[in-house]
Amino acid sequence: MKAPRRLAVVMDPIAEIKYAKDSTLAMLIAAQARGFELYYLEQRDLALRDGKACARLRPLTVRADPLSWATLGEPRVAALGEFDCILMRKDPPFDIEYIYSTYILERAEDQGALVVNRPRGLRDMNEKVYTAWFPECCAPTLITRDMGDMDAFLREEGKIVCKPLDGMGGRSIFVVERDDKNTHVIFETLSDYGRRFIIVQRYLPQIATSGDARILLIEGEPVEYALARIPAPTDHRGNLAAGARGVGRELNERDRWLARQIGPKLAQAGMLLVGLDVIGGYVTEINVTSPTGIRELDKQFGTDIGALLIDAVERRLAAR
Repeated sequence: MKAPRRLAVVMDPIAEIKYAKDSTLAMLIAAQARGFELYYLEQRDLALRDGKACARLRPLTVRADPLSWATLGEPRVAALGEFDCILMRKDPPFDIEYIYSTYILERAEDQGALVVNRPRGLRDMNEKVYTAWFPECCAPTLITRDMGDMDAFLREEGKIVCKPLDGMGGRSIFVVERDDKNTHVIFETLSDYGRRFIIVQRYLPQIATSGDARILLIEGEPVEYALARIPAPTDHRGNLAAGARGVGRELNERDRWLARQIGPKLAQAGMLLVGLDVIGGYVTEINVTSPTGIRELDKQFGTDIGALLIDAVERRLAAR
């Protein structure tokens, strides 16, 4: 009798997730339904011993139950290369500890596991900087530490968005208009007086009405619906964590064009699940660490996006 396939997930504490919104849970429920044995670990459980990737893991059972969605078994140490698949779903911040984790997961990949998303891609594809590889898909964008260049960009555009390169969830995002007396304070704060790179982009007014649309790509192909995050009336940020409202919509032709430009390259690099953030037809971020939006779209359209991802995992495993 063939042994069941085994899938390990690296994530933040599963007991603390938001059941109705957690995309990782949707993936795990889909994988369990396909017969995968599930194992759970957190970033702190990863280790390297004499070049071999290993971790302290706990058997995991998941349920579609808002009151009790996970049960964990007793921990044990195992070699990660012996697993069929490892889902890397640790949320940002993308800090040095995250980078160390990708080194360990890359050794697991070398030793036999399929890691989703691929560790090297997680390191190389900063979610804000990587837009530079697709300038035809983006509004005017500047990445710099020079506050004079930031000021010149603001004078050129009239209204801009400024944010750090390592932020998430709408943190430290500023909208600045020409002649705003807070401009230099914002530049100084975000760049630490020119010691850190930041990203500044043309302000896209469509954010207020059409929102910041999350387009999910699975193995380079777009899911049929996007999740538009509409900012609250008193805010400018299209982030659910910052109070935005998630409204699903069908993809339009511009969405599909953007997916065709970006999706194949990322799929080739081993990035099976990617989230494009699109405002007014322009890509503002390319999310590769732990893209979300699955549960909201499933609820609104009856889709099973977690199952689509597991389909892609099974195709990759079969090809190996």
